Amino acid sequence: MKKWLSAMFLVLILVLGACGGGGGDEEPAENEDSGMEEGMDEENGDTGGDSGDMEGSEEGGDTVDAEAAEAVYQNNCASCHGGDMGGGVGPALQEVGSKYSADEIVDIIKNGKGQMPAQGQVSDEDAQLVASWLATMK
Repeated sequence: MKKWLSAMFLVLILVLGACGGGGGDEEPAENEDSGMEEGMDEENGDTGGDSGDMEGSEEGGDTVDAEAAEAVYQNNCASCHGGDMGGGVGPALQEVGSKYSADEIVDIIKNGKGQMPAQGQVSDEDAQLVASWLATMK
């Protein structure tokens, strides 16, 4: 009986381990230190729109796939900035678009700012996607 339970436990661990990790081929998406950390200090307030809607970005009128951007945020930023963008280890991002443009947010993601380290695990495409989405948060 113990051997059977041990085998089942091992199989369960292997299955759960295979399920984790994001979908990017370039770099792993799971990292406890991932996401934007303390770099933007004074953002608080409401979230922008529904997470599943396409929203217009202030940067050139392009549309942002909010659902995909929110998925990137949840995988890379939420551990520090909170699942609802209300803050945690890092500051709240609910009104970050009123302080930073999409290009400035990309720069913060890629190079860090203040106590927030550079987020090298985030691809350029994902950084641009989430930055365009966050820039709509005003």
